[in-house]
Amino acid sequence: MTKLLLILCCCVSLTVSAQTDSPAGRWKTLDEDTGEAKSIIEIYVKGRTFDGRIAEILTGNTTAVCTECDGKLKGAPILGMQIIDGLEPDDEDMVWAGGTIFDPQKGASYKLVVWFEPDEPDVLYVRGKHWTGLYRTQRWVRE
Repeated sequence: MTKLLLILCCCVSLTVSAQTDSPAGRWKTLDEDTGEAKSIIEIYVKGRTFDGRIAEILTGNTTAVCTECDGKLKGAPILGMQIIDGLEPDDEDMVWAGGTIFDPQKGASYKLVVWFEPDEPDVLYVRGKHWTGLYRTQRWVRE
């Protein structure tokens, strides 16, 4: 019985460790004021980097289009839109940077850094940095 418990504990710790090896997966975004789930972002491997797209809109407006966007994205559907581009591993453990994140509500792109905290393997911290130095950090929860 003790051996079985030890094996089970090892498997669980390996699973938690594997989950923080990369930001790939499906992540639920939360409204910063209400805590209500807004969307599901799917982050996936593309070559040597990570990209991400809006996989689901949870607020009910699945036909929303980007009214604030410029150029070819003007009027484009938000559902399925690629919003993360070129994210790559940073020198620090559990940190990825070097990419951009696009906010379709504002029609703007920001430099991107994402990371895990060691005690929260199912929470991805997502920080968009504006060229002025201002930034905003969100917590995305693993679906």
